Amino acid sequence: MSTSHEFIVSQELALSEKQVNSTLALLDEGATIPFIARYRKEVTGSLDEVQIAAIRDHIQQLRDLDKRKEAVLKSISDQGKLTPALEEQVKTAETMAILEDIYLPYKPKRRTRASMAREKGLQPLADILLAQDKIDLDEAAADYIDAEKGVNNLEEALAGARDILAEQIAEDAEVRSHARKILMEKGKFVSRVVPGKEEAALKYKDYFEWSESLKDAPSHRVLAMRRGEKEELLYLDVDVEEDQVLPGIEKQYIKAKNSSSEQVELALLDSYKRLLKPSMETEVRVLTRQRADEEAIKVFADNVRQLLLAAPLGQKRLLAIDPGFRTGCKTVVLDAQGNLLENTAIFPHNGAGGMAEAEKTIKHLVTKYDVEAIAIGNGTAGRETEDFVRKLQLSNVTVVMVNESGASIYSASETAREEFPDYDVTVRGAVSIGRRLMDPLAELVKIDPKSIGVGQYQHDVDQGKLQNALDDTVISCVNAVGVELNTASKQILAYISGLGPALAQQIVNYRKENGPFKSRRELKKVPRLGDKAFEQAAGFLRIRNAAHPLDASAVHPERYALVEQMAKDLKVSIEDLMKDDSLRKQVNLRNYTSEEVGLPTLNDIMAELAKPGLDPREKFESFSFTEGVNKISDLKVGMKLPGIVTNITNFGAFVDIGVHQDGLVHLSQLANHYVSDPHEVVKVQQQVMVQVTEVDERRNRISLSMKTEDKGQRKRSDYRETGKSDQGKRDQGNRSHGKGNHGRREVEPETDMASKLAALASKFK
Repeated sequence: MSTSHEFIVSQELALSEKQVNSTLALLDEGATIPFIARYRKEVTGSLDEVQIAAIRDHIQQLRDLDKRKEAVLKSISDQGKLTPALEEQVKTAETMAILEDIYLPYKPKRRTRASMAREKGLQPLADILLAQDKIDLDEAAADYIDAEKGVNNLEEALAGARDILAEQIAEDAEVRSHARKILMEKGKFVSRVVPGKEEAALKYKDYFEWSESLKDAPSHRVLAMRRGEKEELLYLDVDVEEDQVLPGIEKQYIKAKNSSSEQVELALLDSYKRLLKPSMETEVRVLTRQRADEEAIKVFADNVRQLLLAAPLGQKRLLAIDPGFRTGCKTVVLDAQGNLLENTAIFPHNGAGGMAEAEKTIKHLVTKYDVEAIAIGNGTAGRETEDFVRKLQLSNVTVVMVNESGASIYSASETAREEFPDYDVTVRGAVSIGRRLMDPLAELVKIDPKSIGVGQYQHDVDQGKLQNALDDTVISCVNAVGVELNTASKQILAYISGLGPALAQQIVNYRKENGPFKSRRELKKVPRLGDKAFEQAAGFLRIRNAAHPLDASAVHPERYALVEQMAKDLKVSIEDLMKDDSLRKQVNLRNYTSEEVGLPTLNDIMAELAKPGLDPREKFESFSFTEGVNKISDLKVGMKLPGIVTNITNFGAFVDIGVHQDGLVHLSQLANHYVSDPHEVVKVQQQVMVQVTEVDERRNRISLSMKTEDKGQRKRSDYRETGKSDQGKRDQGNRSHGKGNHGRREVEPETDMASKLAALASKFK
């Protein structure tokens, strides 16, 4: 990689070249982002994971550009058309778009009107026209009439010459750059309903006759319109006024006022309408799609991160229930490590007899296994089952509703079959619900993140980019929390820095054959786990009750000697140093700095000694929905209810209030102040208090608000008297932000989350 690449990346990311160089060297050596961010701070200047990933991605883009340049140069050279000036143009192209514009005239293509005109010998005539000298046009064109070549008259000669000019103009790099810039700055999305499909397209009603600036269109609306187009319910075009684009091209090509320039002007207009505009529209659609994809992927990755890092209940003996009405509630008991102890089915919703038997079973299992918590899935019959369990008034037992999105995916997966080969999917699903309460991260890594219900159009975006972003997110979360080596599943071990699926399986196999690991060093005995993998992984793996106290911490084995020296200098043990804050305060960190170890690493070590293996996730807080509010018909406008944020989009947050249908807190209702990004206010799994502002039971729509009352605000009646009610102000604000009214359209209930989001995106325009 050239130095210029490093300089470009450093300028784009506002970093020093040294930081970029050092980080790239580590990445190229196979170091992972979590390892670099945690254990190589002195090398990178304490860059965080986001900055390191940005360096990786930016440099990859430049390397991809280099590869494309090589291919372009070879193609032009093979055609015998490569000149020193053209080669310099290709080599100095700064973006892929510029490179492709340069290459376009030389790109092999199917026969075109221009290529056929050239075959007829009309290129010289096109050159004469382009020169725009004052000539006798008929006389000049007459020289190119040749019936054998298919040029039968003056008009055919001129038409062929214009075709050549039209293609030449459309392939001019400057022209394309100009058109692209104007289209991106002044272009519009224009959508309309496909005639005859108005009923089927009701969820896209606001896009039936809709136009919006390209540069201002938010990702969720772009993706909604594209989805409508993909479903063949909407026509979607990219449009710009001709008089905004053509003057710039005319200025470049029209050099005189004569018969030749009139022909050039005709060729230019044809070039724009037939070649340039469609080409630019296609390109801009790709660019806006990429932009929308990036934003949607970022939203999804942020949501997944928050869900994975949700507070764990911890290692508790618990009972987990997968609710159901007709088929009953599958019930399992798990020990503190998540192992299945017993399973059965109860039928609390099948009459008095079923309820009495269910009560007897639950109380028996709670007593028999000394159950500390009960996890209840939030699907069908979830609230009813929760009410039933809470009324049993089980002492010292925490009752928790658990989001079961994706549990059915897990229960039918190869992972689940491998874990529980002798049990059916209903038992596996109940186990997954229970384990999610214990440790969301450890359980959710077994499920494809696209299936856990926190995305925005995740099935519509670039799947490769989405998968890369999700992999980064899961790896970051797993390594931030750390993993208990002797109990971790192979699925979560696979995400540990430096391991992957194959080494994760080797670790599990070694554990089965040799028993629990007694030290981190023992990892080196695992087949095919070499020094590099050990270096990358060891710091993120924990061993409770190991012989060496630091094996349970995030202190890397490569720094054990340093900590041992600290303890030795104070004439105490490492255990004493970890337990006694006063001893740690006596350590002068500057005495232990070296070329490899600086204060950033030493400060991390001291923090880890104070709280070894501290879980960075928040502490678990118990939560319960409002009693008696179990279905949408129980809701009334004005009700204030506790809820759990289940999903965040660009236009607001979805909140579970316990009625089997999430409500929407629109962006404008998240706070009393202006909010540009919902993530500034809420996060997935956050407990919030909301107020019901609108209920549309027929369409299964709930609108919520998180705004708080201003004590100094005048009464609503006062506002009504002056014609400036609170609601009117909100409506005005909603309109100013381009937002429609929630639930005002005829939309059939959707089962697909992406379709729901499409409908909502179309509403809040």
